[in-house]
Amino acid sequence: MPSPRGPLSELLLDRLATAPGRLFAAPDPGDAEDLHLSLYLCYELHYRGLPGVDDRWEWQPTLLDVRARLEERSEAELLDAVPRTREDVPPEEMDLALREIEDADDGPSLSRHLERHGTLEQFREFLVHRSAYQLKEADPHSWALPRLWGPPKAAMVEIQVDEYGGGRPERIHAELFARSMAALGLDREYGAYLDHLPAVTLRTVNLMSLLGLHRRLRGAIVGHLALFEMTSSIPNRRYGDGLRRLGQGGDATEFFDEHVEADAVHEAVAAVDLAGGLVRQDPALATDVLWGARCLARVEADWGEAVLDAWERGESSLRVPLADTAVPA
Repeated sequence: MPSPRGPLSELLLDRLATAPGRLFAAPDPGDAEDLHLSLYLCYELHYRGLPGVDDRWEWQPTLLDVRARLEERSEAELLDAVPRTREDVPPEEMDLALREIEDADDGPSLSRHLERHGTLEQFREFLVHRSAYQLKEADPHSWALPRLWGPPKAAMVEIQVDEYGGGRPERIHAELFARSMAALGLDREYGAYLDHLPAVTLRTVNLMSLLGLHRRLRGAIVGHLALFEMTSSIPNRRYGDGLRRLGQGGDATEFFDEHVEADAVHEAVAAVDLAGGLVRQDPALATDVLWGARCLARVEADWGEAVLDAWERGESSLRVPLADTAVPA
């Protein structure tokens, strides 16, 4: 379990260690760190749970009330940064609309930095940041499956089958990422680095959980996944090449090399069959599909900028530098 970051996460960590019961007078989060850790803890109960926490907390009504308050604040901040405006995009043009969002990203490239200049320590920090999602890769998007039907559902299943290794547990992408972490001397255990992750990183994962867990946002999680697949292949090639520049290979690069090939295939399925197919069924969802994609672009840009800024200052990009912890033998 992580350390608290403010009054709300302190209360949650204290109460979750006890038998499920009512939460009284839960305070507002102190800042972004407190908000996003608290929200992450609430969401994690819907994934693999939390160490030592009774699974019955998952549906405890007063805890869900706290989560709803945090979601309202988080979604309001997203809407301030990425307004949701009506967009009437024909289904056959959805891939072009998503491509415009991809092309609009003109910020500094984290993948290009790691490919050309990244140090081994920076790659280790990068893997720690990404572990919050990659060790449960595809799970947030899979919440959408029971909310889809027909061609969009088939398209999402086609993508997710590859993410889950095509029935081979050793090829599950989360497992490939865990092996990359171990190859670079990191702890591959799920949740091992939660204390290290700043709010700007937790926010990227909380966005997926927010969109995936709410049926009203099914269009947005589809847009998120579509843009995620469309923008993955080239950065992953760069990450793999950067690791090879540093003399790494095998388990260290396999995750990234796998995504160069897989996501190049998924790109058209996600944009045309999934996103376009959903809008073909329900044209009113075009606005949400594109909003979800823009939210992804914004939170990823904010995260990448924060990481690069820290490195340019000669500092760790993590809340707790890796040098301050040891990897279990």
